[in-house]
Amino acid sequence: MLSGLVPFAGTAAAAPAVCPDAVVPPPPVDTSEQPPPGVAAPAPLPVPKAAVGGARMGECGVVYPSGAAVPPGTTAASWLVQDLDTGEVLAAKNPHARQRPASLIKTLLALVVIRELKPEQIIVPTVEDASQECTCVGLVAGGRYTVDLLLHGLLMHSGNDVAHAFATALGGVPATVRKMNDLAAELGATDTRAATPSGLDGPGMSASAYDMSLIFNYAMKQPEFAASIATRAVQIPAQPGKPAFSIVNDNKLLGTYPGFLGGKTGFTDDARHTYVGAAEQNGRRVAVVLMRAENRPTPVVNQAKALLDYGFALARTNASPVGHLVSPAAPEVTADGAASDSGVAEAGAAVEKDPFGVTGWILTLVVAVIIVAGFVIGHHRKKRQGPQAS
Repeated sequence: MLSGLVPFAGTAAAAPAVCPDAVVPPPPVDTSEQPPPGVAAPAPLPVPKAAVGGARMGECGVVYPSGAAVPPGTTAASWLVQDLDTGEVLAAKNPHARQRPASLIKTLLALVVIRELKPEQIIVPTVEDASQECTCVGLVAGGRYTVDLLLHGLLMHSGNDVAHAFATALGGVPATVRKMNDLAAELGATDTRAATPSGLDGPGMSASAYDMSLIFNYAMKQPEFAASIATRAVQIPAQPGKPAFSIVNDNKLLGTYPGFLGGKTGFTDDARHTYVGAAEQNGRRVAVVLMRAENRPTPVVNQAKALLDYGFALARTNASPVGHLVSPAAPEVTADGAASDSGVAEAGAAVEKDPFGVTGWILTLVVAVIIVAGFVIGHHRKKRQGPQAS
């Protein structure tokens, strides 16, 4: 379980509003985020008074441990490197800057699917599902696919047709987006608002490198998710009018980077390139997230590789973390050091209260001690008086 906010050495946090993109992502480059006629654009998400994850998570620019090597250069506007097991933030750049997630938001959709649908459940795509703006897996309207197979298609090949088919099965697009946003709030992702199930740009779409790292950390604890992103290829069975075919994982580090566990890629004109990936080496698991990156002059996958190398180098030296991914199960610590009661329970875990209560157990313990003491005293008295007649 991830711990709550803890103090970290380093410079004091800058006011969040001073940092670039602290409130909303940069202006869109097209009309994809315009709301329908007569519908108001969503208001920006509130900005927390204190940076979630520790003081240094409120800094602008590159954040890394004092005395450590400077992180490699990237084209990303924001990025974060985490220890996937401890939730420690090893280094970051503009971690809470609000960007567009593109298909990284499918991680959130996958978590809703894992919660609500059974792996063996059959989904029959509609014509609308099969007609989405691609990238697409190539679903056939009226075909029959298991949830498990579609989950692989969603995460391995970023199928927008699969995302829409899942949304239909979950009660429709508006209901699914609400569920995704409810889960984001439950996980403590304060910069995140899904506007579409697939990650296609829409009004109010927002995320951050910190939030996507938090969501990915939680997702990697779900066996179905971890297995899907680690799969290199899967066959889609024949459907009416379409023969069987294979899809291949589009993450190029899978099978080429030592210990790579899988990840997710994304792109839209407004979001630019986004990326999340993780690897395990020498018993340490490190994950990276890049937001609003460019493929030139260096492919984003190579930039991710360089950040993974940097993360493992920091892990080997046990460098002090610069922040922490805050567990939704742990109360946040306020600026004055007091615990806040605003934390929510960890997703999927039932928090049960002891109906007997702490006071009841204390009283029971006291009574038990008195009874035992009385027995001991009585035993010693009988021993002094000798045998008694029956």
